[in-house]
Amino acid sequence: MIKELFTNDYGPDGFRTCSVTGMRIDRTAENFVKIFGLTAVVALVMGGISAILVVLTRWEVVGLLPPDAFYNWLSVHAWNLLIFWMVFMEVAILYVGGPMVLGRKLPAPKLAMVGYVLMLVSAIGINWSIMTTSAPDQAPLLTSYAPLPSSEWFYLSAIVFILGTVIAALPFFAAIWQEKIEHPNRSLPLVAFGAFITAIIAVEALLGGLITYIPTYMWRIGLIEHIDAAWYRQMYWIIGHGSQQINLAAMVTVWYFLTHVVGGAEVVSEKVSRSAFILYLFFINMGAAHHLMADPALAASWKVWNTSYAAYGAVLASMIHAFAIPAGLEAGRRKRGAGKSLFGWLWSAPWGNPVFSAVIFSIILFGFMGGITGVLMGQMQLNLAWHNTWATVGHFHATVVLGTTMTFMGLVFFVIQTMFKKELIMAPLARIQPWFYSGFMALATLMMMYLGILYGIPRRHASVMDIPGTDFNFGAAEPLFVIFGIAALLAIVGGILFAGISVGSLLFGKKLEPSSVFRPAASWTGDGSAVHLQSMRGTFTFTLIFLAVFVIAYILNWYLLSRLWEIG
Repeated sequence: MIKELFTNDYGPDGFRTCSVTGMRIDRTAENFVKIFGLTAVVALVMGGISAILVVLTRWEVVGLLPPDAFYNWLSVHAWNLLIFWMVFMEVAILYVGGPMVLGRKLPAPKLAMVGYVLMLVSAIGINWSIMTTSAPDQAPLLTSYAPLPSSEWFYLSAIVFILGTVIAALPFFAAIWQEKIEHPNRSLPLVAFGAFITAIIAVEALLGGLITYIPTYMWRIGLIEHIDAAWYRQMYWIIGHGSQQINLAAMVTVWYFLTHVVGGAEVVSEKVSRSAFILYLFFINMGAAHHLMADPALAASWKVWNTSYAAYGAVLASMIHAFAIPAGLEAGRRKRGAGKSLFGWLWSAPWGNPVFSAVIFSIILFGFMGGITGVLMGQMQLNLAWHNTWATVGHFHATVVLGTTMTFMGLVFFVIQTMFKKELIMAPLARIQPWFYSGFMALATLMMMYLGILYGIPRRHASVMDIPGTDFNFGAAEPLFVIFGIAALLAIVGGILFAGISVGSLLFGKKLEPSSVFRPAASWTGDGSAVHLQSMRGTFTFTLIFLAVFVIAYILNWYLLSRLWEIG
């Protein structure tokens, strides 16, 4: 059965042509996409199991775990969902965006295998080191802030994981280099270009990780006597925030790919979209400074420059993508006669296809919840109300879960049907899974933000209703905790649905001809007019709605900030 998963109708040259995308796909590249993707889903399951324990502890009506066990499982949750699930998927995306889109063989497949083995072994090592943490070591959470010590095996495994990821990315860079050597005057397709920018951002973040973790490991095993905590915080966020910016760039790349293949979108202006990717390259990691807004070791001018000036270059890039992708979907579908009214192009879209609905929900929820809150908490003054509260956790659940995870879930459903050629089992449940998961996760995320902003609930404490020795009492927030707990558990049920459908489809799904589910891209014909001549009034209306929500959220946050310390 396992062998069957890696079998396909390849020609004597090792290539096949995808009946949906029209891409010429190399056997080796496709097999590595499957291997990295399957490993990512395993990490997602591990992170989902830990999510159950974390939710049932933070919902204090249950209060499942004692503090030490809570921090261990919270660390497992963070590393599996913020790092392993994402990075394994992103290497798979590089192999799609590079060799597959370019119709090339995967260069240096042995390097890909070495990188995969190092990543897998070190991911297991990090999980093991976290679960066996004992005093005086501390569970690392995601930040592993020095001088709080964690297991030396944790630091060593983190270094090996970073090195493995760099090695796994090398075949992608080799494919790009080969393409430019053979076709020096040919532009990379937009998806390959987005993957290329993603890979450069990844290298920057990974180098930051090595600069951070190698000295920290040497300090932990006694080769270095002292490690400067302020230096560690500064260096850590190169990879701490950078790794999440890899998610962002990879996610946007997948948005362009899947809205085109599944929804019939076209790129209205490649120059504009490519310019937005380049803005990411120069400015995206500046936003890392918003993690250090309350850090007394850094000058205010440094913080303001990074978060209130330079980081807006990345915000501008996201605004461009946020307009370009829906506009491409609207213009592409109007060109093909799909919908004449203001939103007819959207209502007539394939909402019953979980690939499409997952991607569209991720675009909407990432923009309205993750994007807006990211700008708000990145401003120095408003950050005072957000810093180290549960609202921060809500923000990165809006970006990483509602944005990236939803996108990657859609991509996994797409890969199952087009690369494994397996029919999704439990089809009615598969259709509602993106609606169910995104709906309840959005509600849980909203509660985290409310609890953080309105009540100042701290982000990392296992219990907050009664903190011994303090006057703090968050009892008034209890009703919102109930809503959070129920919504989070139902969102986990949505995650279980995703894992069950994915694994079940691979094991028990019927053999499928992908073109029977997805309309072949080559068959998307239109009226012959240029895409930029199509009306985009629907997208313009959405943009006005987004702007209104942004302004309201901005004013509301300033009002709440003004209420923190009443004068007189």
